[in-house]
Amino acid sequence: MSVLELARPEIRALQPYSSARMEASGGQVLLNANESPWPPPGDGGRGLNRYPGPQPAALVARLAALYGVAAGQVLAARGSDEAIDLLVRAFCRAGADAVVVCPPTFGMYAVSARVQGAEVIEAPLADGFALDADALLAAATPAVKLVFVCTPNNPTGGVVPPATLERLAAALRGRALLVVDEAYVEFAGTPSAAALLPRFDNLVVLRTLSKAWALAGARIGALLAAPEIVALLRRIMPPYPLPTPCVDAALAALDARGVALMHERAALLRAERARLAVRLAALPGVLAVLPSQANFLAVRFADAAATWRALLDAGIVVRDVGRQRGLAGCLRIGVGAPAENERLLAALAARAEAA
Repeated sequence: MSVLELARPEIRALQPYSSARMEASGGQVLLNANESPWPPPGDGGRGLNRYPGPQPAALVARLAALYGVAAGQVLAARGSDEAIDLLVRAFCRAGADAVVVCPPTFGMYAVSARVQGAEVIEAPLADGFALDADALLAAATPAVKLVFVCTPNNPTGGVVPPATLERLAAALRGRALLVVDEAYVEFAGTPSAAALLPRFDNLVVLRTLSKAWALAGARIGALLAAPEIVALLRRIMPPYPLPTPCVDAALAALDARGVALMHERAALLRAERARLAVRLAALPGVLAVLPSQANFLAVRFADAAATWRALLDAGIVVRDVGRQRGLAGCLRIGVGAPAENERLLAALAARAEAA
Protein backbone atom coordinates (compact mmCIF):
# COMPACT_ATOMS: atom_id res chain seq x y z
CA MET A 1 0.00 0.00 0.00
CA SER A 2 1.03 3.61 -0.49
CA VAL A 3 1.88 5.46 2.70
CA LEU A 4 -0.56 8.16 1.56
CA GLU A 5 -3.45 5.77 2.21
CA LEU A 6 -2.87 6.56 5.90
CA ALA A 7 -3.67 10.22 5.26
CA ARG A 8 -7.09 11.84 5.37
CA PRO A 9 -8.80 11.20 2.00
CA GLU A 10 -10.11 14.76 1.83
CA ILE A 11 -6.54 16.07 2.15
CA ARG A 12 -5.34 13.75 -0.61
CA ALA A 13 -8.14 15.08 -2.83
CA LEU A 14 -7.68 18.71 -1.83
CA GLN A 15 -6.91 21.23 -4.54
CA PRO A 16 -4.19 23.28 -2.83
CA TYR A 17 -3.86 27.04 -3.03
CA SER A 18 -1.60 28.06 -5.90
CA SER A 19 0.48 31.09 -4.99
CA ALA A 20 2.03 33.56 -7.40
CA ARG A 21 5.49 32.22 -6.63
CA MET A 22 4.37 28.66 -7.37
CA GLU A 23 2.87 29.56 -10.72
CA ALA A 24 5.78 31.56 -12.11
CA SER A 25 9.35 32.46 -11.24
CA GLY A 26 12.05 34.51 -12.84
CA GLY A 27 11.42 37.65 -14.91
CA GLN A 28 12.37 41.22 -14.20
CA VAL A 29 9.00 42.97 -13.93
CA LEU A 30 6.95 41.21 -11.25
CA LEU A 31 3.29 42.10 -11.49
CA ASN A 32 1.69 38.78 -10.53
CA ALA A 33 1.63 38.93 -6.67
CA ASN A 34 0.24 42.42 -5.94
CA GLU A 35 3.43 43.37 -4.08
CA SER A 36 4.84 46.84 -3.58
CA PRO A 37 7.27 47.72 -6.37
CA TRP A 38 9.50 49.51 -3.84
CA PRO A 39 11.47 47.98 -0.96
CA PRO A 40 10.87 49.28 2.58
CA PRO A 41 13.31 51.64 4.30
CA GLY A 42 16.40 49.84 5.52
CA ASP A 43 15.85 46.88 3.19
CA GLY A 44 19.54 46.58 2.42
CA GLY A 45 18.93 44.77 -0.84
CA ARG A 46 17.05 41.86 0.72
CA GLY A 47 13.95 42.39 -1.40
CA LEU A 48 11.51 42.37 1.51
CA ASN A 49 8.82 43.87 -0.69
CA ARG A 50 8.66 40.51 -2.47
CA TYR A 51 7.13 37.30 -1.15
CA PRO A 52 9.70 34.58 -0.39
CA GLY A 53 9.66 31.25 -2.17
CA PRO A 54 7.25 28.73 -0.62
CA GLN A 55 10.22 26.39 -0.12
CA PRO A 56 13.38 28.46 -0.77
CA ALA A 57 15.53 26.31 -3.03
CA ALA A 58 18.85 27.37 -1.52
CA LEU A 59 17.70 26.58 2.01
CA VAL A 60 16.14 23.25 1.05
CA ALA A 61 19.34 22.24 -0.76
CA ARG A 62 21.47 23.22 2.23
CA LEU A 63 19.24 21.29 4.66
CA ALA A 64 19.22 18.25 2.38
CA ALA A 65 23.02 18.23 2.25
CA LEU A 66 23.26 18.73 6.01
CA TYR A 67 20.94 15.83 6.81
CA GLY A 68 22.07 13.50 4.02
CA VAL A 69 18.78 13.23 2.14
CA ALA A 70 17.42 14.29 -1.26
CA ALA A 71 15.91 17.75 -1.65
CA GLY A 72 12.51 16.18 -2.34
CA GLN A 73 12.60 14.61 1.12
CA VAL A 74 12.85 17.97 2.89
CA LEU A 75 10.04 20.23 4.03
CA ALA A 76 11.31 23.48 5.56
CA ALA A 77 8.92 24.71 8.24
CA ARG A 78 8.56 27.23 11.03
CA GLY A 79 10.30 25.06 13.58
CA SER A 80 9.33 21.50 14.45
CA ASP A 81 6.06 22.80 15.91
CA GLU A 82 4.64 23.60 12.48
CA ALA A 83 5.75 20.22 11.13
CA ILE A 84 3.99 18.45 14.00
CA ASP A 85 0.80 20.41 13.38
CA LEU A 86 0.88 19.71 9.64
CA LEU A 87 1.29 15.98 10.24
CA VAL A 88 -1.65 15.83 12.63
CA ARG A 89 -3.91 17.83 10.33
CA ALA A 90 -2.99 15.74 7.30
CA PHE A 91 -3.28 12.29 8.86
CA CYS A 92 -5.84 12.54 11.69
CA ARG A 93 -9.58 12.91 11.23
CA ALA A 94 -11.33 14.62 14.12
CA GLY A 95 -13.17 12.15 16.31
CA ALA A 96 -11.86 9.13 14.42
CA ASP A 97 -8.06 8.90 14.45
CA ALA A 98 -5.45 8.90 17.20
CA VAL A 99 -1.80 9.50 17.99
CA VAL A 100 0.52 7.75 20.45
CA VAL A 101 2.81 9.72 22.75
CA CYS A 102 5.27 8.48 25.37
CA PRO A 103 5.08 10.69 28.46
CA PRO A 104 6.87 12.42 29.94
CA THR A 105 7.71 14.01 26.60
CA PHE A 106 7.35 17.16 24.51
CA GLY A 107 3.86 18.53 25.04
CA MET A 108 3.11 19.82 21.54
CA TYR A 109 2.41 16.34 20.15
CA ALA A 110 -0.65 16.02 22.40
CA VAL A 111 -1.67 19.67 22.05
CA SER A 112 -1.67 19.50 18.24
CA ALA A 113 -3.66 16.26 18.32
CA ARG A 114 -6.27 17.64 20.70
CA VAL A 115 -6.66 20.83 18.68
CA GLN A 116 -7.40 18.60 15.68
CA GLY A 117 -9.87 16.51 17.68
CA ALA A 118 -7.72 13.37 17.54
CA GLU A 119 -7.46 11.00 20.47
CA VAL A 120 -4.18 10.96 22.41
CA ILE A 121 -3.10 7.48 23.55
CA GLU A 122 -0.28 7.30 26.08
CA ALA A 123 2.46 4.66 26.19
CA PRO A 124 4.44 5.94 29.19
CA LEU A 125 8.19 5.57 29.45
CA ALA A 126 9.27 2.66 31.60
CA ASP A 127 11.23 2.82 34.86
CA GLY A 128 14.36 4.84 34.31
CA PHE A 129 12.53 6.79 31.57
CA ALA A 130 13.42 4.30 28.82
CA LEU A 131 11.05 3.84 25.90
CA ASP A 132 9.03 0.61 26.20
CA ALA A 133 8.72 -0.57 22.59
CA ASP A 134 6.37 -3.42 23.45
CA ALA A 135 3.99 -1.12 25.33
CA LEU A 136 4.12 1.41 22.52
CA LEU A 137 3.22 -1.14 19.86
CA ALA A 138 0.45 -2.54 22.06
CA ALA A 139 -0.98 0.99 22.36
CA ALA A 140 -1.06 1.46 18.57
CA THR A 141 -4.70 0.59 17.91
CA PRO A 142 -6.12 0.60 14.36
CA ALA A 143 -7.18 4.23 14.94
CA VAL A 144 -3.56 5.37 15.43
CA LYS A 145 -2.07 7.24 12.48
CA LEU A 146 0.97 8.87 14.13
CA VAL A 147 3.41 7.60 16.76
CA PHE A 148 5.67 10.29 18.25
CA VAL A 149 9.08 9.38 19.67
CA CYS A 150 11.42 12.09 20.92
CA THR A 151 15.13 11.20 21.06
CA PRO A 152 16.90 12.63 22.98
CA ASN A 153 13.69 12.98 24.90
CA ASN A 154 12.48 16.30 26.24
CA PRO A 155 12.44 16.73 29.25
CA THR A 156 14.30 13.63 30.47
CA GLY A 157 17.24 13.63 28.03
CA GLY A 158 17.35 9.90 27.28
CA VAL A 159 17.89 8.44 23.82
CA VAL A 160 16.15 5.62 21.95
CA PRO A 161 18.58 3.08 20.42
CA PRO A 162 18.61 3.04 16.61
CA ALA A 163 17.70 -0.66 16.63
CA THR A 164 14.53 0.15 18.57
CA LEU A 165 13.55 2.85 16.09
CA GLU A 166 14.10 0.40 13.24
CA ARG A 167 11.93 -2.18 14.98
CA LEU A 168 9.14 0.36 15.51
CA ALA A 169 9.23 1.57 11.91
CA ALA A 170 9.02 -2.00 10.63
CA ALA A 171 6.19 -2.97 12.99
CA LEU A 172 4.16 0.14 12.15
CA ARG A 173 4.59 -0.08 8.36
CA GLY A 174 1.19 0.03 6.69
CA ARG A 175 -0.43 1.01 10.01
CA ALA A 176 0.96 4.37 11.12
CA LEU A 177 3.75 6.88 10.64
CA LEU A 178 6.64 6.79 13.10
CA VAL A 179 7.60 10.41 13.79
CA VAL A 180 11.07 10.69 15.33
CA ASP A 181 11.76 14.11 16.84
CA GLU A 182 15.52 14.77 16.86
CA ALA A 183 15.54 18.37 18.09
CA TYR A 184 18.50 17.61 20.38
CA VAL A 185 20.37 14.96 18.41
CA GLU A 186 23.41 17.19 17.83
CA PHE A 187 24.17 16.86 21.56
CA ALA A 188 23.93 13.04 21.56
CA GLY A 189 26.23 10.29 20.41
CA THR A 190 23.59 8.47 18.39
CA PRO A 191 23.17 8.57 14.59
CA SER A 192 20.14 10.20 13.02
CA ALA A 193 17.12 8.06 12.20
CA ALA A 194 17.26 9.69 8.75
CA ALA A 195 19.55 6.83 7.75
CA LEU A 196 16.44 4.61 7.85
CA LEU A 197 14.41 6.72 5.41
CA PRO A 198 15.39 4.71 2.29
CA ARG A 199 13.89 1.59 3.88
CA PHE A 200 10.76 2.94 5.56
CA ASP A 201 8.26 5.17 3.78
CA ASN A 202 6.30 5.46 7.04
CA LEU A 203 9.18 7.17 8.84
CA VAL A 204 9.29 10.93 9.45
CA VAL A 205 12.26 12.66 11.09
CA LEU A 206 12.01 16.14 12.60
CA ARG A 207 15.07 18.39 12.85
CA THR A 208 15.45 21.99 13.97
CA LEU A 209 17.92 24.85 13.83
CA SER A 210 16.59 26.20 17.15
CA LYS A 211 18.94 24.36 19.51
CA ALA A 212 22.49 23.49 18.43
CA TRP A 213 22.38 26.00 15.57
CA ALA A 214 21.43 28.92 17.85
CA LEU A 215 18.47 30.03 15.70
CA ALA A 216 15.53 29.70 18.09
CA GLY A 217 14.41 33.21 17.13
CA ALA A 218 14.44 32.43 13.41
CA ARG A 219 12.01 29.47 13.71
CA ILE A 220 13.45 27.20 11.03
CA GLY A 221 12.86 23.46 11.19
CA ALA A 222 12.95 20.58 8.76
CA LEU A 223 10.73 17.57 8.22
CA LEU A 224 12.48 14.67 6.49
CA ALA A 225 10.26 12.05 4.88
CA ALA A 226 9.31 10.27 1.68
CA PRO A 227 8.71 12.77 -1.16
CA GLU A 228 5.01 11.91 -1.32
CA ILE A 229 4.58 12.88 2.35
CA VAL A 230 6.43 16.15 1.78
CA ALA A 231 4.23 16.89 -1.24
CA LEU A 232 1.07 16.10 0.74
CA LEU A 233 2.02 18.44 3.60
CA ARG A 234 2.79 21.24 1.16
CA ARG A 235 -0.88 21.07 0.11
CA ILE A 236 -2.00 22.38 3.50
CA MET A 237 0.97 24.59 4.35
CA PRO A 238 0.58 28.38 4.11
CA PRO A 239 1.87 29.68 0.77
CA TYR A 240 4.75 31.76 2.18
CA PRO A 241 5.72 30.19 5.52
CA LEU A 242 9.36 31.27 5.87
CA PRO A 243 10.23 34.98 6.23
CA THR A 244 13.15 36.11 4.09
CA PRO A 245 15.26 37.37 7.04
CA CYS A 246 14.89 33.97 8.73
CA VAL A 247 15.94 32.14 5.57
CA ASP A 248 18.96 34.44 5.24
CA ALA A 249 19.92 33.79 8.87
CA ALA A 250 19.65 30.03 8.33
CA LEU A 251 21.80 30.11 5.20
CA ALA A 252 24.45 32.12 7.03
CA ALA A 253 24.45 29.68 9.96
CA LEU A 254 24.76 26.69 7.64
CA ASP A 255 27.84 27.82 5.73
CA ALA A 256 31.19 26.10 6.38
CA ARG A 257 32.16 28.49 9.16
CA GLY A 258 28.76 28.13 10.81
CA VAL A 259 28.94 24.33 10.71
CA ALA A 260 32.36 24.37 12.36
CA LEU A 261 31.11 26.77 15.04
CA MET A 262 28.09 24.58 15.75
CA HIS A 263 30.31 21.52 16.30
CA GLU A 264 32.63 23.52 18.55
CA ARG A 265 29.80 24.84 20.68
CA ALA A 266 28.02 21.48 20.86
CA ALA A 267 31.24 19.87 22.14
CA LEU A 268 31.59 22.59 24.78
CA LEU A 269 27.98 22.09 25.89
CA ARG A 270 28.49 18.32 26.15
CA ALA A 271 31.53 18.89 28.36
CA GLU A 272 29.62 21.41 30.47
CA ARG A 273 26.70 18.99 30.75
CA ALA A 274 28.98 16.31 32.19
CA ARG A 275 30.64 18.78 34.59
CA LEU A 276 27.31 20.23 35.68
CA ALA A 277 25.83 16.79 36.31
CA VAL A 278 28.65 15.88 38.70
CA ARG A 279 28.54 19.20 40.54
CA LEU A 280 24.75 19.16 40.85
CA ALA A 281 24.67 15.61 42.18
CA ALA A 282 27.00 16.64 45.03
CA LEU A 283 24.81 19.52 46.24
CA PRO A 284 22.61 19.20 49.35
CA GLY A 285 18.94 18.96 48.44
CA VAL A 286 19.59 17.29 45.08
CA LEU A 287 18.04 13.82 45.05
CA ALA A 288 18.91 12.76 41.49
CA VAL A 289 20.30 14.02 38.20
CA LEU A 290 18.79 12.13 35.28
CA PRO A 291 21.22 10.96 32.59
CA SER A 292 20.92 13.22 29.57
CA GLN A 293 22.14 13.31 25.97
CA ALA A 294 20.52 16.70 25.32
CA ASN A 295 21.56 20.24 26.22
CA PHE A 296 19.72 20.12 29.53
CA LEU A 297 19.50 18.10 32.73
CA ALA A 298 16.39 17.04 34.61
CA VAL A 299 17.20 17.31 38.30
CA ARG A 300 15.07 16.06 41.20
CA PHE A 301 15.18 18.28 44.31
CA ALA A 302 13.97 17.70 47.85
CA ASP A 303 12.06 20.99 47.53
CA ALA A 304 11.76 21.90 43.88
CA ALA A 305 9.33 24.78 44.40
CA ALA A 306 11.59 26.56 46.88
CA THR A 307 14.62 25.90 44.68
CA TRP A 308 12.87 27.31 41.62
CA ARG A 309 11.94 30.46 43.56
CA ALA A 310 15.45 30.88 44.98
CA LEU A 311 16.95 30.61 41.52
CA LEU A 312 14.46 33.11 40.12
CA ASP A 313 15.32 35.53 42.93
CA ALA A 314 18.96 35.14 41.87
CA GLY A 315 18.02 36.03 38.28
CA ILE A 316 18.20 32.44 36.98
CA VAL A 317 15.22 30.91 35.17
CA VAL A 318 14.79 27.13 34.96
CA ARG A 319 11.78 25.02 33.97
CA ASP A 320 9.55 23.28 36.54
CA VAL A 321 8.55 19.96 34.96
CA GLY A 322 7.20 18.40 38.14
CA ARG A 323 3.65 18.08 36.80
CA GLN A 324 4.74 15.64 34.12
CA ARG A 325 4.41 11.90 34.65
CA GLY A 326 7.15 10.54 36.92
CA LEU A 327 8.90 13.89 37.32
CA ALA A 328 7.54 15.13 40.64
CA GLY A 329 10.10 17.40 42.26
CA CYS A 330 12.08 17.88 39.02
CA LEU A 331 13.43 21.02 37.44
CA ARG A 332 14.78 21.04 33.89
CA ILE A 333 18.01 23.02 33.78
CA GLY A 334 19.44 24.06 30.43
CA VAL A 335 23.20 23.81 30.05
CA GLY A 336 24.48 27.33 29.59
CA ALA A 337 27.85 28.91 28.94
CA PRO A 338 30.49 28.09 31.61
CA ALA A 339 29.97 31.40 33.42
CA GLU A 340 26.20 30.88 33.48
CA ASN A 341 26.62 27.37 34.87
CA GLU A 342 28.92 28.68 37.61
CA ARG A 343 26.31 31.27 38.54
CA LEU A 344 23.69 28.53 38.76
CA LEU A 345 25.89 26.37 41.00
CA ALA A 346 26.74 29.33 43.23
CA ALA A 347 23.04 30.18 43.66
CA LEU A 348 22.20 26.59 44.56
CA ALA A 349 25.09 26.42 47.03
CA ALA A 350 23.94 29.67 48.63
CA ARG A 351 20.42 28.29 49.00
CA ALA A 352 21.77 25.10 50.60
CA GLU A 353 23.77 27.13 53.11
CA ALA A 354 20.76 29.27 53.99
CA ALA A 355 18.44 26.29 54.40
